[in-house]
Amino acid sequence: MAEQAGVSVSTVSKVLHDRSDVSAETRAKVQRLLEQHGYLAKHRPAATAAPPGGLIDFVINELDSPWAVELIRGAEDVLHDANMGLVVSATHGRTRRARQWLDSLATRSTRGAILVVPELTPEQHEELGRLGIPYALVAPIDEPAPGTPWVGATNWPGGLAATRHLIELGHRRIAIISGPERRLTSRARVDGYRSALAEAGLPFDPALVRYGDFTHNLAHQHALELLALPERPTAVFAGSDHQALGTYRAAAELGLRIPADVSVVGFDDLPFADWVTPRLTTVRTPLADMTALAARMVLRLLSGEQPETTRVEVATELVVRESSAPPPGHG
Repeated sequence: MAEQAGVSVSTVSKVLHDRSDVSAETRAKVQRLLEQHGYLAKHRPAATAAPPGGLIDFVINELDSPWAVELIRGAEDVLHDANMGLVVSATHGRTRRARQWLDSLATRSTRGAILVVPELTPEQHEELGRLGIPYALVAPIDEPAPGTPWVGATNWPGGLAATRHLIELGHRRIAIISGPERRLTSRARVDGYRSALAEAGLPFDPALVRYGDFTHNLAHQHALELLALPERPTAVFAGSDHQALGTYRAAAELGLRIPADVSVVGFDDLPFADWVTPRLTTVRTPLADMTALAARMVLRLLSGEQPETTRVEVATELVVRESSAPPPGHG
C-alpha cells in the first residue's frame, strides 16, 4: 500500500494509528487504499492509559546462542507477569533486516521494544519516536545519548577481577581476547585488564591483545596465534565464554592442558561454563536481570512515567572453577 500511495511504510503506519503528523491530502490517499484493501484504522492506546496486554518487540542481533536465550528469558519473565506478549526478531547484523523490522511495526500492535542490538542509528531512533514506541537498549555499542534508557553490565570491574585473579595465581604473561574494538563492552573489559596489570606493576604488551567478535571461531584463531608465540602466555582472559571455548579448542590442538599449561578465564557464565571440562572460571554477567530491567523500563514508559534512572549497570562477579591455576613451575 505504501508503494501504491507513493509514501513510506511509516506514513501508512501513522494513518493506521491515527497520528496527527500526516497531511490531509496524504491521509485521504492512504485511507482510500486502506478501505480498498479491507483494513480498518486502528488507534494505538495512549501511553498514559497503559492497559494490560499487547506486544513488546525484542530485537537481537543473533539468536543461535545460550547468551541470546538468557537475555530473552529475563524479558519474557517480566512481560509474562504483566500479561504482555514478546515478539522476537533477529537482525543478524544486517541493516536491511533492521529496516524490515521497523517496517513491520506498521502491521502489528507493538507497544514497546527492547533492543539488544549493537547500535541504534539516528534514523531508527527518529522512526521509533514517530511511531510512538518507547524502547530500552541493552548492552549498546557505545554510551547512548542522554535520556535514552539503557542497561549494561559492570564490564570494567569484571575485566579487573578476572585479571587480578590470574595475577594472584602467579601469572605474569596474560593474554586477552576481547570482542569488537568499537564496542563499549569490549573496551571496558580490556581497560579493566590493563588496570589490573598496572596495579601489579606488570607491563602492558599489545602483542598479547586480540579483538574478535565474541564468538568461538575467531577466538580459536586468535588463541592459536597467541599460544604459538615463542614466549607464550601462561593464561588467556577471554572476553566471552564462547571465546573461552575457542581457546580450549586451540589449546587441545597444540597439545596444551588446561589449566596445567595454560589457564583460561571467560566472561558471562553461560550454563555450559559449568558443564565443560575443566569447568570454566568466568565472570558472571546476570544477562536475564539486564533484560528484565529493560522490560521494566519500557513498562514504566508505557504507564506515562519515566524510569527511576535511564542508565543501569548490573554488577558482574568472578566465579572461580577449575580452568585457572598457578602457572607451570610457580611456587
